[in-house]
Amino acid sequence: MFTIQWLSDKFSICKLPDLEEVRQKNQFSFLSITDEEISYVCPTHCVPKVTVSCEDGFRGFRIEGILDFSLIGILAPISVALAEAQIGIFVVSTFNTDYVFVKEENVAKASQILYSKQYRVIV
Repeated sequence: MFTIQWLSDKFSICKLPDLEEVRQKNQFSFLSITDEEISYVCPTHCVPKVTVSCEDGFRGFRIEGILDFSLIGILAPISVALAEAQIGIFVVSTFNTDYVFVKEENVAKASQILYSKQYRVIV
């Protein structure tokens, strides 16, 4: 089974009007630009002053290691286990791995659930 490692920062998920205040030097930040929106996930202390909308209070974990593109069904058992426990998730995928964000009040419960599903959990 995979190792789950919690990130130490508290995160915010924001919708931005533009890229003017985005600072890409944050150790963990995720920027997504589509034809409909600009989304930005970053440590709460790095949230730009101007946002369209912003939700604080998230913690995130990553699935340790580099996940080859040929691997199938990595996120499915994680999302199903958390959904069954009524824990909502926000997922960001990078070239190497996946990051899953949950509300801070659900960290302990999510950790217990994933541990019970044979994941190695590092807090």
